[in-house]
Amino acid sequence: MAVPPAALGASALGQSGPGSMAPWCSVTSGPSRYVLGMQELFRGHSKTREFPAHSAKVHSVAWSCDGRRLASGSFDKTASVFLLEKDRLVKENNYRGHGDSVDQLCWHPSNPDLFVTASGDKTIRIWDVRTTKCIATVNTKGENINICWSPDGQTIAVGNKDDVVTFIDAKTHRSKAEEQFKFEVNEISWNNDNNMFFLTNGNGCINILSYPELKPVQSINAHPSNCICIKFDPMGRYFATGSADALVSLWDVDELVCVRCFSRLDWPVRTLSFSHDGKMLASASEDHFIDIAEVETGDKLWEVQCESPTFTVAWHPKRPLLAFACDDKDGKYDSSREAGTVKLFGLPNDS
Repeated sequence: MAVPPAALGASALGQSGPGSMAPWCSVTSGPSRYVLGMQELFRGHSKTREFPAHSAKVHSVAWSCDGRRLASGSFDKTASVFLLEKDRLVKENNYRGHGDSVDQLCWHPSNPDLFVTASGDKTIRIWDVRTTKCIATVNTKGENINICWSPDGQTIAVGNKDDVVTFIDAKTHRSKAEEQFKFEVNEISWNNDNNMFFLTNGNGCINILSYPELKPVQSINAHPSNCICIKFDPMGRYFATGSADALVSLWDVDELVCVRCFSRLDWPVRTLSFSHDGKMLASASEDHFIDIAEVETGDKLWEVQCESPTFTVAWHPKRPLLAFACDDKDGKYDSSREAGTVKLFGLPNDS
């Protein structure tokens, strides 16, 4: 199967390494009209604002499908939900109930009122922002670290530290299927068509299962080291993976081949997000910046400066706003105390 150019090394390609699969693209034509337009926009909208969210580090941020709300999950065992008003996030509620860290959360794909949290307390919880209550607590077998909601809204998949993925019926809240894997499972995701299920693993592979049959379809050797995260482009053309080799690789959904690599980060890639139009890809790591690339060329479009490693990034579903959270410390009084803030990039400079 296709291997990203970086895994082959520059000499095997006969080129200058990652990102140079089609050197004539960017050399002769310069930045695309899209890149120039977005750079012009960000020159006037490069402000990042911080919003207090938690009493400990924030592991996960995600937008509701309508973009009205942002949810965050934290080591402090809670989730918070913010309303997006003009140029700021306004805290709406804090959701308590978990007995351990909230490691990941996600929203229902088409209902903007429901979100689900995965916790180390061996449960997942479904919350409704209209009542601000937990509408279901589902007990699972292990400490949960990954969660995703199927595109058709019918199923929630949750992965735990023992590499078991459980598929839960979103209406009855009962387990429909369970798979134990013999490798380290990192991030999990359905494809946009809901007929395949993808897992990234500790051996650098992307494992693809048919859905709902959960039969192996393919295993792709994507990276030479731990494959950490995976995201699908909302337009359905590509998916991207991030790895411990500090590379992001972009894959054609239909052909399952790597079309290009992004190599501006120096540390393991922890988190990825495609913009709503599928044209920008944000990636982040322990580097003190978030890379924003143009998907079609791999060209650098912008970088968002950070003061510490970034745990999670999420583009707004309709606007060029990027929510993220870092390993910030509250240095005013105690440099070891975690700040627990959520950040928003893309705000007007004069706001």
